[in-house]
Amino acid sequence: DGQNLNLSVRELGWKIDYRRFFVYMKEKYDIKKAYYFIGFIESNEILYKFLQECGFVLIFKPTLRGPEGKVKGNCDAEFVLQAMIDYKEYDKAVIVTGDGDFTCLVKYFIEKGKLRKLLVPNQKRYSSLLKKMPSGYIAFISDLKNKLKYSKNSHKKEKNPVRTKP
Repeated sequence: DGQNLNLSVRELGWKIDYRRFFVYMKEKYDIKKAYYFIGFIESNEILYKFLQECGFVLIFKPTLRGPEGKVKGNCDAEFVLQAMIDYKEYDKAVIVTGDGDFTCLVKYFIEKGKLRKLLVPNQKRYSSLLKKMPSGYIAFISDLKNKLKYSKNSHKKEKNPVRTKP
């Protein structure tokens, strides 16, 4: 849930380093594919290319402008649909969101033994519906600020920015 990840971390006063985040998920959770659901805005092509270079597979939602000019591109249906399309292709899923709209998917995956982890971007602010999930399934990106915070020098300092396994 790209928008939820981005906005929730920014609310905490920092930006996520998407390269580090992808490496973190790959090393910590052994992910094979990471989808990033995002509303499509033509002027954001540089962002989309960057996210793809980090390793994410982008799933776009067409956007609309509301009456106040605000861009809307809710990707919830695409997220759930893709999770179910790929259901038999993975052992366990890692879901990144704090949005309660995904509670039914998280609950279903837990019941079926298909959820490895729910990564909630902001521990201080996420859906009370997700708070009812067993705590062993939940981890917080907000706790990973030191590993995942973007800085202009973050990729110059070290060749492999995140190491979670020895």
